[in-house]
Amino acid sequence: MSDELLLLAGGAALAGLVQGISGFAFAMVAMSVWVWGIEPRLAAVMAVCGGLVGQLIAVFTVRRGLRLSALLPFLAGGLVGVPLGAWALPHLDPAAFKLTLGLFLVVCCPTMLLAHRIPRISAGGRWADGLVGLCGGVMGGIGGFSGVLPSLWITLRGWDKDLQRSVLQNFSLVALAATLASYVVSGMATPDMWPKLAVVVPALLLPALIGARIYHGLSPAAFRRVVLVLLTGAGVAMISAALPALARV
Repeated sequence: MSDELLLLAGGAALAGLVQGISGFAFAMVAMSVWVWGIEPRLAAVMAVCGGLVGQLIAVFTVRRGLRLSALLPFLAGGLVGVPLGAWALPHLDPAAFKLTLGLFLVVCCPTMLLAHRIPRISAGGRWADGLVGLCGGVMGGIGGFSGVLPSLWITLRGWDKDLQRSVLQNFSLVALAATLASYVVSGMATPDMWPKLAVVVPALLLPALIGARIYHGLSPAAFRRVVLVLLTGAGVAMISAALPALARV
């Protein structure tokens, strides 16, 4: 197996485990690995495909806690945001985007993690949830990062563990499906990429199932810590990947 395929498999396995535990974050984890040797456009398409497969697995392994009234505003916003993100993707500097997002995560998430009591946001109602879903959709269209902002927002909402997981899981499923469709229509996903799925999908299957089993054993407080630690780690990885690219400019 070539170095490229080994890197694809390793990133997919790690990302599948994390997604199985948290209900999101496949793209963040996979891209933090793939940035060291996978062409950016291929990495973006494989991140979206792998995340979508992982969410389809989760639909059958983690099904409790779903409340449509909580999910629908995120979905409505996300479906508007995905095509906007896909349209913006060719016009963005990927390194600058990753640096900005990474800095945001490494400032906000450790602060929330170390705080004795995380502040709770109740204002805004469904309109605020829809706006966060729109922003998540835009970030999903840019590179499969649809779960970043919704996961932070839902944590601040103070929802219970199963409701958090179900909203993130189902929002990400729809946003990733819409993102993949936009990549196919726009021509970003090309036929020569599809054989790589024969490496990515098998590599993530078992880790995703193991991650789902781990999730069932987590307390609400432990689940919140897992989400914040994952987001912090993803932020550090994004900054590490962006700085060398910006230094060459």
